[in-house]
Amino acid sequence: MEKFRAVLDLHVKHHSALGYGLVTLLTAGGERIFSAVAFQCPCSAAWNLPYGLVFLLVPALALFLLGYVLSARTWRLLTGCCSSARASCGSALRGSLVCTQISAAAALAPLTWVAVALLGGAFYECAATGSAAFAQRLCLGRNRSCAAELPLVPCNQAKASDVQDLLKDLKAQSQVCRWRWGRLGGAERPSFLRAAGVLGWILIAVVIIILLIFTSVTRCLSPVSFLQLKFWKIYLEQEQQILKSKATEHATELAKENIKCFFEGSHPKEYNTPSMKEWQQISSLYTFNPKGQYYSMLHKYVNRKEKTHSIRSTEGDTVIPVLGFVDSSGINSTPEL
Repeated sequence: MEKFRAVLDLHVKHHSALGYGLVTLLTAGGERIFSAVAFQCPCSAAWNLPYGLVFLLVPALALFLLGYVLSARTWRLLTGCCSSARASCGSALRGSLVCTQISAAAALAPLTWVAVALLGGAFYECAATGSAAFAQRLCLGRNRSCAAELPLVPCNQAKASDVQDLLKDLKAQSQVCRWRWGRLGGAERPSFLRAAGVLGWILIAVVIIILLIFTSVTRCLSPVSFLQLKFWKIYLEQEQQILKSKATEHATELAKENIKCFFEGSHPKEYNTPSMKEWQQISSLYTFNPKGQYYSMLHKYVNRKEKTHSIRSTEGDTVIPVLGFVDSSGINSTPEL
């Protein structure tokens, strides 16, 4: 029981990092399975390039869009945005900052896909052998049939041995960058520099560096201290749990009363349900204001000084990246479409 509690505490404390790690592992595993099971290079001069690029880029695009779909902040930003009641969706700068943060989170899975695919090399090998421009570079100094046989290399069908040897370069340089030296007219030349594996490692390194810099800068610009930030997250978890419980209770009572009145033909009791405007107020994107210490839009709403006052656009409100977790909280962790 103690071990289970320790694991549960670890999940609660580091659920964001564990979530990103799980997404990365699932994406990498999915790419490996997809590459081994579904991918078969056509070995055609006309189809190699588009086929390889489709397998390399289209799943990445799909994962990027899926990241938007699964983000609660996306639907908090868009829901009701085009209705007449919410014609103003906030300033352009505020919306741009939120979209940038959502995009950064959504880019994790597609970048992982591209990086793992480049390291594996199968998609790149197929696409590279179908490019006419690449063929000129790869076949420099080889026999005349090289350009015609190059698309057959991924399928091990090239008749010329020196052309088929290009696959060894492609595979060997998937993980590291190396030069294969040959002789042409007594002068040394590099036959081909395999860029896919190098690009894969560079992409991974760049993503890690950017993520580290972004996290460090956002934490540095945090308007609250480390312990208050911890308290803030605890408050949000409790608020959402209680809100879900209370909403379920209220909805159940209202449903029972309406059904009872339907069958009995009586008039329902009066229930104090929040108005549409009140729901819109607490569903808005959170903005930090140093004049008031509010931990959520619900907290901000119940402490408003005037009941007619809108809390969605107050002078001094700003979007703070490190407080983006406030909008990610919801009654349901996964948005329903």
